[in-house]
Amino acid sequence: MSDPFKTGGPPDRTVKGMAPSFNLIGLVVTDMGKSLAFYRRLGLDIPLSADSEPHVETALPGGLRIAWDTVDTIRSFDPEWAPSHGSARIGLAFACDDPQEVDRVYADLVQAGYEGHKQPWDAFWGQRYALVRDPDGNGVDLFAPLPQAPSAS
Repeated sequence: MSDPFKTGGPPDRTVKGMAPSFNLIGLVVTDMGKSLAFYRRLGLDIPLSADSEPHVETALPGGLRIAWDTVDTIRSFDPEWAPSHGSARIGLAFACDDPQEVDRVYADLVQAGYEGHKQPWDAFWGQRYALVRDPDGNGVDLFAPLPQAPSAS
């Protein structure tokens, strides 16, 4: 028989309504104008007047925000900040409407002078996929579902 004064289990780790929520992706950039030009080509609505700002942010569909800060801005509150070396540690992914759009967007970015990391390919997980790098070396994936192959019956 259980005692009615005992709790039913361990307490929740957070108080309802007080859990943090994912709200913003922040990128540190060496050249604000070059970085924003790249993301405009991917369809983000960023005013041209932002190119000379030290901090820029924009809302994405669904409420998530993306922000760009110059190295000087970051070092204004974290003087020891240094960029990581080696492979990028963040990847952003942009959904395309169809496999042909993956190819078009990839070609547009490479033709505009951005680094194409992996040319478009049909991935085994059922997507047309390509990898590019933004001006600061961050990975940016482009993807779209491949058409379903007719099933053999």
